[in-house]
Amino acid sequence: MAQKEKLQCLKDFHKDTLKPSPGKSPGTRPEDEAEGKPVQREKWNSKLDFILSVAGGFVGLGNVWRFPYLCYKNGGGAFLIPYTIFLFGGGLPVFFLEVALGQYTSEGGITCWEKLCPIFTGIGYASIVIVSLLNIYYIVILAWGLYYLFQCFQPELPWAKCKNSWNTDRCVEDTVRKNKTLMLAANITNFTSPVTEFWERNVLSISSGIDEIGEVKWDLALCLLGVWVICFFCIWKGVKSTGKVVYVTATFPFVMLIILLIRGVTLPGASEGIKFYLYPDLQRLKDPEVWIDAGTQIFFSYAICLGAMTSLGSYNKYKYNCYRDCLLLGGLNSGTSFVSGFAIFSVLGFMAQEQGVDIADVAESGPGLAFIAYPKAVSMMPLPTFWAILFFIMLLLLGLDSQFVEVEGQITSLVDLYPSFLRKGYRREIFIAIVCSISYLLGLTMVTRGGMYVFQLFDYYAASGVCLLWVAFFECIAVAWVYGLLRLLLGQI
Repeated sequence: MAQKEKLQCLKDFHKDTLKPSPGKSPGTRPEDEAEGKPVQREKWNSKLDFILSVAGGFVGLGNVWRFPYLCYKNGGGAFLIPYTIFLFGGGLPVFFLEVALGQYTSEGGITCWEKLCPIFTGIGYASIVIVSLLNIYYIVILAWGLYYLFQCFQPELPWAKCKNSWNTDRCVEDTVRKNKTLMLAANITNFTSPVTEFWERNVLSISSGIDEIGEVKWDLALCLLGVWVICFFCIWKGVKSTGKVVYVTATFPFVMLIILLIRGVTLPGASEGIKFYLYPDLQRLKDPEVWIDAGTQIFFSYAICLGAMTSLGSYNKYKYNCYRDCLLLGGLNSGTSFVSGFAIFSVLGFMAQEQGVDIADVAESGPGLAFIAYPKAVSMMPLPTFWAILFFIMLLLLGLDSQFVEVEGQITSLVDLYPSFLRKGYRREIFIAIVCSISYLLGLTMVTRGGMYVFQLFDYYAASGVCLLWVAFFECIAVAWVYGLLRLLLGQI
């Protein structure tokens, strides 16, 4: 009986203090009420707007190029064991926690902690620093993708042959490389492929090191400007525009992925690629690096500890059943990662058979898979231009919705610090333009001749797994041990 009374007291406490009272808009701050001008917070027009926005935010490039690579690198099907453990032990709970926290407080990634547990407000600021750095360098990948897409509209794919101004004497086409007699006759030993030279010498014009930054590549700078402009117009009207854009950006890549999957599994050699992708090596589970890779992939793919999921959840209605949707979205995210592996490795199996090499020699991670391995693969297919256009459209849309959802999360968290000022008139739109412009100018360092080295520094340190792990650690401590999990759960009733 005492336990029931305790629960009832806690429930009554939440009704009187933290739950939005009638006539008061969730997210209204005391200083705004003092001015007599309560600031109305936007809400999603429909449940589907929220679901697609979250799906677009965390189903991105990492699902296509990072998960399949980590799976084959760390024991194939055996990698799914630590991945599943981290999924249910860390990824899904923290993902649900952040969405519920935003919905519960109707605040962004910073002010939600001021309202819930002020002593841990630093968690919000840490998340904003991480997501701000992430937004600067992640969009550079989209600039590369846009450049490749423009290059596809030619009679012949420029990375398929060694007849271009950027090629060297060491460039050898795949058809020549398969003919070992011709290679020996020409005494060709130290060679490079046309797709590698296109990436390194044309797209990047890469320098010898970070000490040689060099000049800005203006073709890439214009592509970077283009994707930032698109990103701005996707979010400049708040969730009203974001909720509509994701109907295209979050669904079309799935259609593309299915098309590429069907095409991939029908290619000769596809079965060998899929076998290589899934073949379990249980001995790899003894290696701690396998477990680290699994945990890091969960944090990256679920976009947690960045404040974005909290910001998206803050636009939900107070009694919305986010628990159910978080489970469904988690299944969608991990399922997409798993299925994309079949699409990617079926194509890599085809490449290995065409070139007469081992699959391990054509499987690469990160940008190498998107801008070297896959472009090389489509150049070997019938109708190569058509498949190249499809692939880079999918790549752009996968990355674009992740980018503008993360930027939306960043903007929401910052606007919530000064809602009475930044939500009035066109001030929010101007503020978004300022943030996008500053991020673009900082990103120009990554489209120089030494930009790839700067990009790798950001990729390794700015939003690394260790940073996200510490933020998640303190989030759990703050909610479970300081604020109280039971109090939070009762507040959801």
